Amino acid sequence: MYMPTHFDCQDPVQARDLINSYPFATLASSTAGAPMVTHLPLTAEQRDGVLVLSGHVARANPHWEMLPEAHTVAIFHGPHAYISPAWYPSPGLVPTWNYAAVHCHGAVRLIADRVASRALLEKLVAHFESARPQPWEMRLEPAKLDAMLGAIVAFEMRVERLEAKLKLGQNRAAQDRQGAIAGLAQEGGEPELIALMRRYAG
Repeated sequence: MYMPTHFDCQDPVQARDLINSYPFATLASSTAGAPMVTHLPLTAEQRDGVLVLSGHVARANPHWEMLPEAHTVAIFHGPHAYISPAWYPSPGLVPTWNYAAVHCHGAVRLIADRVASRALLEKLVAHFESARPQPWEMRLEPAKLDAMLGAIVAFEMRVERLEAKLKLGQNRAAQDRQGAIAGLAQEGGEPELIALMRRYAG
C-alpha cells in the first residue's frame, strides 16, 4: 500500500480497533494466475503475540482452493468521506478523500476438521451476536448443521505483515484540518471519521 510517512499508523491497538469496528473485509489472493477476491466478515484475536484472522467461504467459491499456496491480503476499510476544498481557509487546495484502512498479509490454513470448523462458526456467531439484547445461538438440528458445515470452508490466517493507513489530513495546516472537521460535522459526515480526524489531525 502506498504509505506517505504522515499517514502511516504504527499503533497496533488502533489497527486492531479498526479491524474490530469494520470487520467486513476484502480478501484478495494471488498466484501465477488471475487474483481472486472475496468479500466476507473476519474476526481477529491475538495468539502468542500473533494476530490471527478467522472466517469462512462457501465451498462453491473456488477461492478457497488457492488459499494455502497464494499470497493473501485481508483489507479492512474504515470510515471514509469526501473532503471539499471549500472547507479549507487556505486558498488553492483541491478535493481529496479521507479514510482509514488496514491491510493484513499472511499465510492461510484451511480447517478440514468438522469439529474445529463448527467451533470457528460458533465463535463467529457469538462475536457478531454479542451486542444484541437476545443473541441468536447456533442450535441447529444435527442434519442441518452437518449440511451447513459441508457447504463452507473455514480458515485461519496468521498475519505476517500489517499496514495501517490513516489519511486524515495530517499533511494540511492546522487551520485547514480544523476547517475540514467543522465542514464534515456541519454536513452530517460520518461521526467515526470525524472522531479519528480530531484525534490524529485536530
